Amino acid sequence: MLKKINYFINILMGSFTGVFIGSAVFKYLDYKKNPDLYVMQSAPWYLSIQITGIALIIVLLICVVIKVILGNKLKR
Repeated sequence: MLKKINYFINILMGSFTGVFIGSAVFKYLDYKKNPDLYVMQSAPWYLSIQITGIALIIVLLICVVIKVILGNKLKR
């Protein structure tokens, strides 16, 4: 059962990372295609990428902590 949870957490971490990379690339390409739309904003165009990056780091840290706890229980 713990191995299945560990496997699921691996999939979850990979999925979140892939979604972040994909959305960051999309936002960058959209900025390159339509730079005038981003001039009107008060924040830089890459701020949303930074915010989602921070959220990704938090999610990955939580997953790593869970994996460490599961790893200790699997060794016992």
